[in-house]
Amino acid sequence: MFRVTLRHDCEHLHLYRSVAIMVSMKQKALEPGLLAVFRWFVAARLVVLAAMALGQALWRRPQILRYPVVGLAEVVGLLILLLWMRQKSGEAYLPFALAIASFGPIIEHTLTVSLRMLRGTAGQVAMADAWQLILVLLIPLILVAWQYGFRAVLLFCATTTALDFLLTVVLAVIGRFRPGTAVALITVRTLLYSLLGYVVDRLMSAQREQRTSLAEAHARLADYATTLEQLTVSRERNRLARELHDTLAHSLSAVSVQLEAVRSLWDADPKSAREMLDRSLLLTREGLTEARQAIGALRADPLEDLGLALALQQLARSQAERAGAELILSVPKTGDLRGVLSPFAEQGLYRIANEALDNAVRHAQAKRLSLVLSQSPESVSLVISDDGVGFNPRAASSEGHYGLQGMRERAELIGARLQITSHPGTGSTVTVTVPTGNEA
Repeated sequence: MFRVTLRHDCEHLHLYRSVAIMVSMKQKALEPGLLAVFRWFVAARLVVLAAMALGQALWRRPQILRYPVVGLAEVVGLLILLLWMRQKSGEAYLPFALAIASFGPIIEHTLTVSLRMLRGTAGQVAMADAWQLILVLLIPLILVAWQYGFRAVLLFCATTTALDFLLTVVLAVIGRFRPGTAVALITVRTLLYSLLGYVVDRLMSAQREQRTSLAEAHARLADYATTLEQLTVSRERNRLARELHDTLAHSLSAVSVQLEAVRSLWDADPKSAREMLDRSLLLTREGLTEARQAIGALRADPLEDLGLALALQQLARSQAERAGAELILSVPKTGDLRGVLSPFAEQGLYRIANEALDNAVRHAQAKRLSLVLSQSPESVSLVISDDGVGFNPRAASSEGHYGLQGMRERAELIGARLQITSHPGTGSTVTVTVPTGNEA
């Protein structure tokens, strides 16, 4: 039920994230960095026009006189629009600003040529710096391709070309000169801008696809992290259930049976009732000790302090001392196992050993325990055996014993092979084999 619900929730979460990504792409949000580039371009034009006005005042050459007042007015208006009127203009502010940056220089150049011609400069000479429009309109072209794509580039080329061509023809008619050079420059500029706009559009399309793929990968990673967190919580709950089953549940169940017997014998056989009551108290103290040990195991991780070999030694000696059993112990040196298994695999192996030793002490009534930890180039093996009463593993599995089920689950999580061998009256052997280098 948990896995079905978890998968259902994750599918909904992934769907919501995918819809959010598609909606954000349809809204055509402002491309990162575009507005900053636009502002720097306008600020640079402002500096150039101011320097031009200063140079015009200090050094006059009638044939190339410039009139930067129109350009300054255009640039100041753009700065006001980009810096202070963005919120008031709404979504239309960027197309409006790009239109000013695209058509403003053409109109400025036309007025400059007209004023030159009024001062007596010949038409061809007055239009000698028409090539500068190629540089001035280059940044608006890149911004249009960056934000709106190749169709907008074609619209930009068509409108700027039409406006520039129309004004050039008007100036040629008024000034009575042939506009061949100017028309050639307009044609070259249009072709160059079309090619450049296409290249910028392709680059930006590739970047948008990468950004979308990255957003989708981020969403999948977030879904995976959420799923992993929920699975981790579920596994931890199962582990706590096993710990409680092996400590409090077992002890309380035994105490409950003893107290029922005490109540039945209290009037008929007070002596036996008191003996059972004493045993109940002993079971209660043992259960309390086991509960404290389980809580201590939850709080502290002996693997971090001692390493796998020493932690298993300490665990085996503690369980053997608790049961008063003989212990046969064989483990390699601590340094020999360092880095062989991942921390997750070591943790799983330690918990399996704890469960196997606890079952031998608590249920098997063992008088002899054996723990052998060995290493080969391909794997690390742990063998825990006892001389207890034994049991039928198949019957125990079908009855749903939490201890055996927990060992199998832990072995599966760390990619280990678990083998449990036991028969009634012949003791038990638990063998765990973990492949080396396993990073489960």
